[in-house]
Amino acid sequence: MKLTKTLFLGSAAGLMAVSGAFAADLPVKAKAVEYVKICSLYGAGFYYIPGTDTCIKLGGYLRAEVAMNTNSNYGISNGAPAGAHNRLSNYYSMRARQDLNIDTRTATEYGVVRTYFDAVFTWTTGGYVGTGSGTGTTGYTATTAGTTTINSTDGGTSGGSLGVYYAFIQFAGFTMGKAVSQFDAPWTNYPGNNIDSLVGGSGTVTGVNQFTYTADFGQGITAAFSAEDATAYYQAGNLNMNGATAAGMVGGSYGSNAIGGSRSPNLVGMVRVDQAWGLFQASVAAHDNHVAYYGATETSGHPDDKWGWAVQLALSIKNIPTGAGDTINIQGVYTDGATRYNFQNLAGSSYQMYGSSGIAYQSVGFANAPDTVYVTGSQQETVKTWGFRGAYTHNWDPYWNSALYGAYAQAQFGTLAKNTLCGVGGAGGVFGGLAGVTGCNPDFAVGQVGVITRWTPVKNLTFSADFNWTRLDQKYSGTAVLSPAANTAKPTAAYELKDQDSFTLLLRAQRNW
Repeated sequence: MKLTKTLFLGSAAGLMAVSGAFAADLPVKAKAVEYVKICSLYGAGFYYIPGTDTCIKLGGYLRAEVAMNTNSNYGISNGAPAGAHNRLSNYYSMRARQDLNIDTRTATEYGVVRTYFDAVFTWTTGGYVGTGSGTGTTGYTATTAGTTTINSTDGGTSGGSLGVYYAFIQFAGFTMGKAVSQFDAPWTNYPGNNIDSLVGGSGTVTGVNQFTYTADFGQGITAAFSAEDATAYYQAGNLNMNGATAAGMVGGSYGSNAIGGSRSPNLVGMVRVDQAWGLFQASVAAHDNHVAYYGATETSGHPDDKWGWAVQLALSIKNIPTGAGDTINIQGVYTDGATRYNFQNLAGSSYQMYGSSGIAYQSVGFANAPDTVYVTGSQQETVKTWGFRGAYTHNWDPYWNSALYGAYAQAQFGTLAKNTLCGVGGAGGVFGGLAGVTGCNPDFAVGQVGVITRWTPVKNLTFSADFNWTRLDQKYSGTAVLSPAANTAKPTAAYELKDQDSFTLLLRAQRNW
């Protein structure tokens, strides 16, 4: 028994020694997980990226909306086929969109280094476009840039589009990348509305590539100088009117667009006062109109470059007596050879709209406002425009608010354009010489009035209804036998030259996060 006890104790001791040796070989216990810490330096929603001194904030929204009486969720019923007002025009367009933005900031000895990225994933209703084959068939295509054809071989079930709105770096007063233009008012296209297509001011709501320096003088006073890409949003057209035809004019084209390669960015200056009472901003811009050649080859010659310019004033008044949070936003702009600072890119500056008539097959209104026009052998002639937009927003209670908004823009052509298109005195030229035309003048105006109501039942969830009326006030009169473009499905017939209207309703549900 004693022997057995000795063997048992010896074995136990040996096992303990072996276990100790194995334990010594095990890896050291892992450190505790480094939890994400709140970063309070830059406001709510920022967190430190683990293991760094960089703060990050994620945000975005999900939006579902439907627009009535338009082929796009941002525009009026204009162009082909929306402005045709026939069986090719959409009675509604629907869109679903997810937005994602990433904001990072790092404190350095030179100040805060910031990066910002904002992108959207979008699915939009398609639209019918005539093929022009003469057989009456039409193609069904998506209306959002970058989308695949709806009736493609894969059925289009995973189609849609990706859009990059903003992508920029800010450091030591400099902004480099895709950001809102320094010319724009802080509300861009939205003094109080949801619809994108207001005239009367600039509005790069999806950002423009730029290199900007901003000086901060304190007390809410800042000034900026910026070099901004002109090619994406600021080319309203440099038209060679030798290419103008009556049929093309009815489609909103007054000649052959002959924009040359990029030569100079737009040069923008801005001064802003942003304080408790509201905001005042003055902006100026210079735009280089650089065209190609009179003809197809270099030997045909070309007009010289022509610099255009724009100036804009914007005013926001807060804390008005009508209620807490009520605001008035207004702005006015004048352009000379820089049309997109008035007829901004989502509004466009080309119009083709059809309606009813008591004296002809139908009525039509058309217009176009390029930056410049010319004919072979001439220099460029600028198109001058002016306009304004504004809104009054009233908060009924913490859950409901409404805004009444409006906009107006007018385009004026020079002698060269009027004589070429309408003849001297409006009785000749490309269009004025047509039988039945009693008045010919390419000048025009666009007026817009709208009302929007928003309901926010819970924080960051908003339902809205935005009703807009747009009127094209064109200066042509009489009747003319016209042959509209095939994508409108309009026959060759007599059309009355008449002002036109568009009525659009935009319904939206949006959840911000």
